[in-house]
Amino acid sequence: MPAPADQPLSPLDGRYRAATAPLAVHLSEAGLNRARVRVEVEWLIALTDAGVAGTSALSDEQRAGLRRVVTEFGADDVAELAAHEAVTRHDVKAVEYYLRDRLPALGLEGLAELVHFACTSEDINNLAVATTVRTAVQEVWVPALDAVLEKLRGLALRWADAPMLARTHGQPATPTTMGKELAVFVHRLARLREQVLAVQVTGKANGASGDFAAHVVAVPDVDWQALTRRFVEGLGLVWNPLTTQIESHDWQVELYGRIEHVGGVLHNLCTDVWLYIAEGYLIQVPQAGATGSSTMPHKVNPIRFENAEANLELAEGVLGTLRRTLVTSRWQRDLTDSSTQRNIGVGLGHGLVALDNLARGLGEIELDRDRLLADLDANQEVLGEAVQTVVRAEIVAGRSEAANPYELVKELTRGRRVTAERMAEFVAGLGLDDAAAQRLGALTPAGYTGLAEQLVDHVR
Repeated sequence: MPAPADQPLSPLDGRYRAATAPLAVHLSEAGLNRARVRVEVEWLIALTDAGVAGTSALSDEQRAGLRRVVTEFGADDVAELAAHEAVTRHDVKAVEYYLRDRLPALGLEGLAELVHFACTSEDINNLAVATTVRTAVQEVWVPALDAVLEKLRGLALRWADAPMLARTHGQPATPTTMGKELAVFVHRLARLREQVLAVQVTGKANGASGDFAAHVVAVPDVDWQALTRRFVEGLGLVWNPLTTQIESHDWQVELYGRIEHVGGVLHNLCTDVWLYIAEGYLIQVPQAGATGSSTMPHKVNPIRFENAEANLELAEGVLGTLRRTLVTSRWQRDLTDSSTQRNIGVGLGHGLVALDNLARGLGEIELDRDRLLADLDANQEVLGEAVQTVVRAEIVAGRSEAANPYELVKELTRGRRVTAERMAEFVAGLGLDDAAAQRLGALTPAGYTGLAEQLVDHVR
């Protein structure tokens, strides 16, 4: 027997609904329609403010009444719009008729023909999409990223002094600290966050081919460029004076590319943390009642990070498609942008699910310092870099007659484990002066972390 047809098809509206609901407020069809109504309302106010067609500026009460149409927009209004669209077969025309229906109650029926005046659908849509995406990113996506950054920063600071064997090419390498490695991600993400917020979100209101043709022929005595600039900027956007019928969407290409970049860094974080868990460096704190495996009771799986990986990959796929599609349009207009833009919420939604899982996952891990120290003690050969570098400095300073210190250390350490005792014997046999010999003799892998702890201060 098939499942009920009214169940959500996408996990964003089903399994992950709790995480994506704040985004749906802005990027759902209802959110887009509310934004369209707002644009139409503000355009009508802008036209009357400019005295277009002999009109007068609206009273404060009339403005407030029009704007309440937007602020009180709810489920009944969504249904009414759907009824209009069932007749018009055109979503923006339905919004126009919906707003015209409200004018008599406000005593503004005489302005009916100024609703959607000289507009093409894209004049309304580009501004509605711009305002909803901007708000969704600033009020939903960025705070979710900030929650991850806050947890990551806290872990970096807490573990700044925790020495850890580094792995370059997967092989034991010069030690670092867990805190410094996490701080690298904080630094990368904080920089990219500012780049996301720096994108200039643009908009236009210049008619069917972008030339103000209908505007000028209908009301030639208005400075239409100045009027529409005030209108667009009044919506909190940057005015785009040169477009075809569509706004060029370059701001969207920039924004989704930068969000995609953030996703790539987050994916890198997921894989690194996953490997630290696999290595035993990080321990997952068991959650009461949770099951890791249906057959192996001992398991605590890194599901938060694996889930985040998957959703980041889905977000990258959708946002990447948006970038590639929205950068171009056939001549003055085609509808590929309209169809793809309906999936903006899908791309950002998967990213939001990933951020939610990452924030949870970072709150459920602890550091096994004993495991880190044991790994360091078992890899004394990583001190080879320190030894050969000290000897080279001593040779230059005229305090050592050793030859080819790199080759000497390579012969000792390459491809083999070296005990602490064997390393001490090797250092003692180099004939170094007392200061250098003592410095190297006291060095351990756990103490060979350079400025790693201090470097974490950069993300405070």
